[in-house]
Amino acid sequence: MAATRPAVKKAAATPAHPPRLGVQLVTFVWEGTDKRGMKMKGEQAAKNASLLRAELRRQGITPTVVKPKPKPLFGSAGRKISPKDIAIFSRQLATMMKSGVPITTALEIIAGGNKNPRMKEMVDSLRLDIESGTSLSEAIAKHPVQFDELYRNLVKAGESAGVLETVLDTIASYKEDIESLKGKIKKALFYPAVVIAVAILVSAVLLVFVVPQFQQVFKAFNADLPAFTKMIIAASDFMIAYWWAVFLGLMAAIGAFIWFKKRSMAFSHFLDRLILRLPILGQIMHNAAIARFSRTLATTFKAGVPLVEALDTVAGATGNTVYEKAVHRIRDDVAVGYQVNMAMKQVNLFPHMVMQMTAIGEEAGALDTMLFKVAEFYEQEVNNAVDALSSLIEPVIMIFIGIVVGAMVVGMYLPVFKLAAAM
Repeated sequence: MAATRPAVKKAAATPAHPPRLGVQLVTFVWEGTDKRGMKMKGEQAAKNASLLRAELRRQGITPTVVKPKPKPLFGSAGRKISPKDIAIFSRQLATMMKSGVPITTALEIIAGGNKNPRMKEMVDSLRLDIESGTSLSEAIAKHPVQFDELYRNLVKAGESAGVLETVLDTIASYKEDIESLKGKIKKALFYPAVVIAVAILVSAVLLVFVVPQFQQVFKAFNADLPAFTKMIIAASDFMIAYWWAVFLGLMAAIGAFIWFKKRSMAFSHFLDRLILRLPILGQIMHNAAIARFSRTLATTFKAGVPLVEALDTVAGATGNTVYEKAVHRIRDDVAVGYQVNMAMKQVNLFPHMVMQMTAIGEEAGALDTMLFKVAEFYEQEVNNAVDALSSLIEPVIMIFIGIVVGAMVVGMYLPVFKLAAAM
């Protein structure tokens, strides 16, 4: 890797995968002089200092200092590698390879320009593996967390057919579309959740800090309080006395929910089925699952993955366990000779239009084209529904907050109104 001047060379560190799966690298910081005697410095990943010194001399640099890069004070630097990072990586790699850039050079460029240290480590480890004779599909298989089964199967199919550049471009488009769809779904769920959380927080603040002030005033009057006011005061007393228990209980409930969601398939299935039955939001989740199913199946089928194998991969990409089980059933039916549209009818989840479009695609030998059109339609439906939900939910949430906060205010002022009427 040629050093540049005056910028400091940035290189990858220890690869993210275990040593037994690939080459163990260490990031070294180096200083040296070039043939003109100008000072240079940088950092680069290598197996050991001797090999790095030899590499620098090959580039015309006389190394004066080569030492391991100090580890970060607070553990591994850099954020996690997100699906968005993988989408960007896929687009960059596809663009450069389609432009004729060799894959190792493309990976070197991507690693050098990435600001996430963990991503740099992974991309550099991919480059080292490929330079040692490993295929791209074998190299990414060492990083199953970042590159899922779908990604690996598509790359493998592209390598087998000799169309890796085209498949990488397809993967990049697929990743971008799926991440866009995920963002829309998160938008639909996040906004109301945050506002409800704020409403609960405001209510807790009123109960702990505001209601006790009114309570002192009511004691001075020594008057009989309305039942609603007594209920609010009782809730305030409970919050003041047991706020720690409420807080711990809330944290425990959230922790238990996350634990069961990740560990229990039965709970995840129940939750996904419940979400699908919710008004408005349920339809959004239905449309999102259909869009992801259609786009993923179209992408894998277009890349040359056999249909049964493609369906097996697609099942986990729907984002919903109800649809995941349905796709597994479709796969089993297709494996024994059913057409995809006939198998889809049996699960009773897909709209008539989707099954008809699939049937037309199978008849015309253009299943991937039809499924792409289905995906585009339902992605647009999700987009429109999320925008409509945002417009609809704002006044509903404001009303909810008004009722919660207004009820407490009215409860505190009822005794004042009662006293004023008695005077």
